Amino acid sequence: MLGTIVNAAAIAVGGLLGILLRKGIPESYKNTIMQGLGLCVFIIGLSGTFKSQNLLLLIFSIVLGSIIGEALAIEDKLERLGNWLEKNTGKGEGTVAKGFVTASLIFCVGAMAIVGSLESGLTGNHETLFAKSLIDGISSIIFASTMGIGVVFSAIAVFAYQGFITVTAAFMKPFLIESVIAEMSAIGGLLIMGIALNILELKRIKVGNMLPAVLIPIFYPFLQPYLALVVEFFSRLL
Repeated sequence: MLGTIVNAAAIAVGGLLGILLRKGIPESYKNTIMQGLGLCVFIIGLSGTFKSQNLLLLIFSIVLGSIIGEALAIEDKLERLGNWLEKNTGKGEGTVAKGFVTASLIFCVGAMAIVGSLESGLTGNHETLFAKSLIDGISSIIFASTMGIGVVFSAIAVFAYQGFITVTAAFMKPFLIESVIAEMSAIGGLLIMGIALNILELKRIKVGNMLPAVLIPIFYPFLQPYLALVVEFFSRLL
């Protein structure tokens, strides 16, 4: 859990620093920096997506994960939590929910969050999460200076999400082979691309409702025989 604790602390400290610098950073600089970060997030997601060696699994995971996420209304719950935080912090600026949801998704979804937490839980190697902590800490300064205190609260989501993966990794060890981790990372990369589109305000994508897709590859070996039958059935119809 050391890597996750350091990561969450880096986000909290960076977020608080960003709030202190909020009035000292001109609005035009904030907008341009956010656009630049959006482009960087897109490239990070794109590079992660290319790790997939099974396009069928990628598509299947996104579809099934989206169905599960919509049924659970994950993004709505995240926004309600953000609104509750906004109400109880007394800011009334309307940005706490946005900052919390956006930062939580950016910091939680992706190859480094998944692989780093798995390494931490399976081998005790925290190097990946330490590197992620540095990146997230710097990013949270900019995010908080633009979106406010909601970014600080995203440290809680990071701690819960990565901590859960780390703690359960040991129990899932027989199924977490290299190919499964690669596909989980690829799906995370695809979701990061969706986050980038949200940051750039090009298209509103409910990335939160797609989060279950990241976990689908774990169960794919059990579902693969049935999926093959479905593919064969439709191929015969065509």
